[in-house]
Amino acid sequence: MGHPTALLDSHACYLALTARDARFDGRFFTGVVSTGIYCRPICRVRAPRRENCRFFSHAAQAEQAGFRPCLRCRPEMAPGTPAWSSTDAGDILVREALQRLDAPPAGLTTVPRIAELAHQLGVSDRHLRRLFEEKVGVTPVQYLQTRRLLTAKQLLADSLLPMAQVAQISGFGSLRRFNAAIRSHYHLSPGQLRRGGSPSVPSPTTQAITLRLGYRPPYDVAALLGFLRTRAIDAMERVDLPVPGSTSLPGLRRTLAIDTGTGQSCTGWIDVRFDEAHHQVLVQVAEPLAEVLPAVIHRLRALLDLDADPAAIQAVLRTMPGRAGELEGLRVPGCIDGFELAVRAVLGQQITVAAARTLTARLVDCLGDTLAPDADSGAGPSRLFPSAQTLARTPADTLGRLGIVRQRQAAILAIARATCEGHLDLQGLADPQTNITHLQQLPGVGAWTAQYIAMRALRWPDAFPAADVALHKALGLTRPRAATEAEALSQAWRPWRSYAVVRAWTAGPAPSPDSIRPRINHPTPP
Repeated sequence: MGHPTALLDSHACYLALTARDARFDGRFFTGVVSTGIYCRPICRVRAPRRENCRFFSHAAQAEQAGFRPCLRCRPEMAPGTPAWSSTDAGDILVREALQRLDAPPAGLTTVPRIAELAHQLGVSDRHLRRLFEEKVGVTPVQYLQTRRLLTAKQLLADSLLPMAQVAQISGFGSLRRFNAAIRSHYHLSPGQLRRGGSPSVPSPTTQAITLRLGYRPPYDVAALLGFLRTRAIDAMERVDLPVPGSTSLPGLRRTLAIDTGTGQSCTGWIDVRFDEAHHQVLVQVAEPLAEVLPAVIHRLRALLDLDADPAAIQAVLRTMPGRAGELEGLRVPGCIDGFELAVRAVLGQQITVAAARTLTARLVDCLGDTLAPDADSGAGPSRLFPSAQTLARTPADTLGRLGIVRQRQAAILAIARATCEGHLDLQGLADPQTNITHLQQLPGVGAWTAQYIAMRALRWPDAFPAADVALHKALGLTRPRAATEAEALSQAWRPWRSYAVVRAWTAGPAPSPDSIRPRINHPTPP
């Protein structure tokens, strides 16, 4: 695989740039040699001349080439571009390294050193650097520095946090180093960057941090919020669906707790609203979560699947039978906490969604903490989901009194203990196949549950719960070989089988056996 920029079709990139096509947002960045600035494809400024444009796959490549980010289109808001591969070992290793650099457990200050990161991945730091330069076009240190700078730029433009706090959150060791890095890379002071932006949404309280996050259209907001609403627990979640004619933006509000890595947790609430006209999500975060703000942003992007590339997914899944092949705007609903999702998946085994919601509500009421006064906005959900530590020391009899049967008691306690002991990483940073294997070794966790957790918590786009009954009905399959036949059919939908499952669930039962015949995959224009 050559240098990443060599893979970009410059003619196609320029056409997307002049069209300001939001479907290409985050898939490439344009450096303008006449201004020294790099932009997203959706930037509203007048399109530069073709000979002045340089195209890059990553923001880090553009900054390494000497370009600084545009203050108008703000590259830090662009959706990510995760690269999935199941064959090339180098691609897999770089992907895992990028995940660890992009998603630290608590905040950017906990990002491992490059030598430590290489050790975690089982390679030398020299080999990791070589692969990064080959696959990404920059070194791990350069990638990390760009990520820190863009995080700082977003906080300066969108929030009113003090400079020292912005420096700490974005991963700089001191305010002096923070100021020097901003001036060196952007030729502006932090104060000038702040004046170039403004808080994106009015805060309901002075203790709220406001941010904006981008995504690529099409996005079926109603479908994703509908999925989450049918499973929402009133004590900790509220989902507002789109209402025709209403000026209120659809979205959700919920509580969360994130471990800081020091044995303590930051707790608070988040409020998310979809601005569909601008392909953005408006976010409010409670001030007590400021310390772990990068982790909050990463988990929000995972919950809402903001980094999905609908065009790449549709190119594969348009061969799905019936209406499923046309549902391009569907996203895979993620989660805000992998452990929480795993427990809720166990509670939902072989019962209806409504019954699972009742059991989960009882668990939250019995064992979930209430937000501290300084983390509570005074409106909306105020309870937290029980932590792994809490459930690990909960007697099985306590779960039994909530109506949870013994098999699921054993599974919940096993997941909690494995998480506390470090055997399970349910935040999407470890290899999905390894986690699936570990999950299926636990009592009460079968293939369906493990694949469902991989799909929603581990963010694995190729998860496939082949034994799912609703999936069989959507594909027109009948027992006793439905799971085997579903697995065989799904091979044509790799590596996006998680999206295929969501499409099948949404499309509903197949009208006839003929609907399982895949359509011919005609090529489409680039």
